[in-house]
Amino acid sequence: MKIISYNVNGIRAAMGKGLMQWISSTNPDVLCLQEIKASPEQVGVFELEEMGYKHYWYPAQKKGYSGVAIFSKTEPLKVEYGCGIKAYDDEGRVLRADFGNCSVMSVYHPSGSSGEDRQAFKMKWLSDFQEYINDLKRSKDKLILSGDFNICHKAIDIHNPVSNAKTSGFLPEEREWMEQFIQSGFIDSFRHFNKDPHHYSWWSYRAGSRAKNLGWRIDYNMVSNVLENSLASASILPDALHSDHCPVVLELSQKG
Repeated sequence: MKIISYNVNGIRAAMGKGLMQWISSTNPDVLCLQEIKASPEQVGVFELEEMGYKHYWYPAQKKGYSGVAIFSKTEPLKVEYGCGIKAYDDEGRVLRADFGNCSVMSVYHPSGSSGEDRQAFKMKWLSDFQEYINDLKRSKDKLILSGDFNICHKAIDIHNPVSNAKTSGFLPEEREWMEQFIQSGFIDSFRHFNKDPHHYSWWSYRAGSRAKNLGWRIDYNMVSNVLENSLASASILPDALHSDHCPVVLELSQKG
C-alpha cells in the first residue's frame, strides 16, 4: 500500500498546476490531503473517479479555509468525519478511513503563526488530539496519521534551528509535545528510514526559500508501533510543485 500525505494549500490552485496529472502518474493507493480550501462541488471529481478513486471530503465551515480529504483506490469499511470536538470539526481537521487491517487519518494541525490566540488554540488542540488518539487506539490499534502537524520535531527538521527557536512550529513546548506523542506509541516513518539532514516538506514563499532548500519538515506519516514490521519505505517528494508543501510518502508491505 502506498500512502501519500500532501498539504495542497488550496486544491483548486494545485489542480491549476497539474495536480491531477501528478496523482495519475504517482498512483497512490491512498492520498491524504490537507488545506483543501474547497468542497467537491467546487472542484469537479470526474477525472478523479476516472482514475478509480473513491473520494471523501471534510471541508471547513468557513469557505476557502482549511479542510481535509482522503482519496482511495479501495473503498473503506468506514469513514469517520471529525473528532467530535466542534471547534476543530468546524475547521475540517480530521478525517479517518478504516480499511481491513488499519485506519488512515488525514489530519491538519492548526498553525499558531498568526498570533497568540491561534497559538493558544494550537496548544489546546495538541492536548485534545493526544487524548483523542489515546481513546481511538483502544479500538483501532493500527493507525496511520498522515498530515501537516505544523511542528518540526528536532533541529535536523528545520533549516535554521537557532533563529527559529522562538517561532511557532519550533517552540520548545511544541517539540516536547511531538516527542511525547511519538513516545506514546508512534513511529515517524520518514526518520525510521532517513537519518540525514536537509529533508523538508514546507518552504516559505519568501526570499527564494525553496530554491535554496531553506525549509521545515512539518508533514508526517506517523505509524502505530505495531505496524513497524509492515514499513517498507518512506520518502519526501520535493520536486512536486503544486503547493508550498510537498508530498510525503509511506509504503507498507503485507508483513506485520
